[in-house]
Amino acid sequence: MAEVTGRMRASGPYLAELERCAGYVSGIDRLRGKSVFVTGCNGLICSALIDVLLFLNDRHGCGITVYAATRNMEKTGSIFAGRGGGLLNIVPYDACRPLAFGGKADFYVHGAGNASPDLFMSQPVETMTANFLGLGEILADAVRTGGRVLYISSSEVYGLLAADSPIREDEQGYVDPGSPRSCYAASKRAAETLCAAYRKEYGVDYVIARPGHIYGPTAGTGDIRASSDFLRRAAVGEDIVLRSRGSQLRSYCFVFDCVIQLLTVMLLGESGEAYNISNPRSRITIAEMAHAVARLAGVECLYEPMPDEHDNPMRNSSLSSGKFASLLGMDERAMEAWGGCLDAEEGFARSLRILKAYESAGGNGGT
Repeated sequence: MAEVTGRMRASGPYLAELERCAGYVSGIDRLRGKSVFVTGCNGLICSALIDVLLFLNDRHGCGITVYAATRNMEKTGSIFAGRGGGLLNIVPYDACRPLAFGGKADFYVHGAGNASPDLFMSQPVETMTANFLGLGEILADAVRTGGRVLYISSSEVYGLLAADSPIREDEQGYVDPGSPRSCYAASKRAAETLCAAYRKEYGVDYVIARPGHIYGPTAGTGDIRASSDFLRRAAVGEDIVLRSRGSQLRSYCFVFDCVIQLLTVMLLGESGEAYNISNPRSRITIAEMAHAVARLAGVECLYEPMPDEHDNPMRNSSLSSGKFASLLGMDERAMEAWGGCLDAEEGFARSLRILKAYESAGGNGGT
């Protein structure tokens, strides 16, 4: 079960998603001739975001200079092999070390950092430093260049809420400061405050995006989050195993729908504001997600609970889409008919189609 890399990311069903993204990103003309510095470029979200930027260059002549910032130059080179021409620049970067860029960036997208729960527990220090100190380096460079910063935060900043309806951007719940597991949520919260501090003291222009549960074919093999694991296994004909009842309601969002919203927030969002990245057509439970993926792939969904299984006290972690919808002159209900948001089953089906095409090509990126 390899990662989708190389030319496979610019052909077939993957290319179709890039075309759809290009048609739904609002404010695209603001990107023409600009430069974008992207961290986390090997990850689920930002690798897809870079692919969309490269597609805008190839098909729409946008002339966007892309800086793919990475601490694993070889892996990044494999992911984007054969694409980008002179407009794609792979540059060394480590979120836990000082930034040595020196170039010109009109936009920064900071998506680097641990995003998998197993890493929160095994690397809590690195998780916190990448989220906070890594962002601090980006913000400091934005003081130098005057570029706009898009910080990819997380829905985990909301903490523990007893919410019955989708969570709005102005709601906050409890995060236990004494728990190592809080390294992710607490540092994401602190990083958002750091953005506000840089805006107050240095005038930095920033916007914040808070994705919920993002899934798609760009997840790496080391990503063990449930949606990534289920899709990878189902794509190669393996049964899905649920380790809990999976009753928590979540906002699932196909990675390309996420990219559409991220770029729209980056280009049209109000400075200093945070926006949920969500999908009103895809609020389902973990169990519903697992059964849908299994059904689409023709495999079984088995229930094998962990010995220490316990119910998640937060029954609802779904997100409101209303504030994002307002950027497009819509309300949340209108978003349900918007082509930038696929329903859950369609998003899962497209993910499986891409992963299966990649496996059929021998898992070599189609090169």
